[in-house]
Amino acid sequence: MSNTIDPVKLTANLVKCPSVTPDEGGALVLLEELLSEAGFQCTRVDRGGISNLFARWGAKGHSKTFGFNGHTDVVPVGDVDAWTKDPFGAEIVDGTMYGRGTTDMKSGVAAFAAAAIDFVHERSPDGSIILAITGDEEADAIDGTVALLDWMNQENEQMSVCLVGEPTCPSEMGDMMKIGRRGSLTARFTVTGVQGHAAYPRRAKNPLPPMVRLMDILATHELDTGTEHFDASTLAVVTVDTGNPATNVIPAQSKATVNIRFNDAHTGQDLIDWMQVEADKVADAFDVTIDMQTRISGESFITPPGPLSELVSKAVQRETNRQPKLSTSGGTSDARFVKDHCPVVEFGLVGKSMHQVDENVEIAQIHQLKSIYTRILESYFE
Repeated sequence: MSNTIDPVKLTANLVKCPSVTPDEGGALVLLEELLSEAGFQCTRVDRGGISNLFARWGAKGHSKTFGFNGHTDVVPVGDVDAWTKDPFGAEIVDGTMYGRGTTDMKSGVAAFAAAAIDFVHERSPDGSIILAITGDEEADAIDGTVALLDWMNQENEQMSVCLVGEPTCPSEMGDMMKIGRRGSLTARFTVTGVQGHAAYPRRAKNPLPPMVRLMDILATHELDTGTEHFDASTLAVVTVDTGNPATNVIPAQSKATVNIRFNDAHTGQDLIDWMQVEADKVADAFDVTIDMQTRISGESFITPPGPLSELVSKAVQRETNRQPKLSTSGGTSDARFVKDHCPVVEFGLVGKSMHQVDENVEIAQIHQLKSIYTRILESYFE
């Protein structure tokens, strides 16, 4: 094989794999062949119909093991007719590649795979490199990175530190890295009253006034004012549904959903307990029943600024002449699972077009990202 892996060609080959969650689409097969040929020991860790790939170069259990984590699954294309380019064509126009997953995050996977392969061939470092690549980040993420980490624990495979290659830069290459993420919690409420005629409201129990009251209580409550590394937590009412087409009928039920993005001043369970107390108060006041179903997608976490963030920050600065801001903004990522295994940070491309129609990436950024990842490996194994 070539001594230099072209990350742009690898990105294009990955984009041409239609790996919409949960379909593997050939992306992990391609990577497994490439990494195996390069001397990485590869293992498929498939679970629950999801494809995952573990690849290690170097000795198992080495005390100095650098890990990369990323995903090859992508979100659906959406309206194909709205695209001006083939969503899986990886077409390059004026220095920009178009296609689903170009930004989120097949370029990132291609960049760290290319950097790792070239690095071990050129340096043969005293240590190990692990690539943990999943096909289930964009969906429920139950059988993706979690499955890889479960398998690694069973097999005594251990990363000393890990870098997740998600897009992290808002505007310019190198302007931001993630050292943590907010937690995410969704709560679904069902208020049940008694259906009746709108002309005789006393004979019914209207679920809408208590629902409106509860949503107002939750939405106007100040959860906090922010912490050292996090902005203030937020609660958004994302839907209220009654489904009542009749104007002369008081409905029996109303449903609503809220989403909370919370910082390290809270745990998911603390917030659930608070909402349950408020729901019980409203239910008693209106003589209705309120059922609450919750799902914690991830707790907030922080990798305190230190050796790992400094290592990444210096590599980014040397390559881009920008000092990346240490941030905890944005949605969730698989770093929320990795943080229980080892220290983890995130750095990747500019993410302006991710999940959009005509998702795209500048070719120069792919090369630059590979160079940054190479610098990180060089400094880590120095």
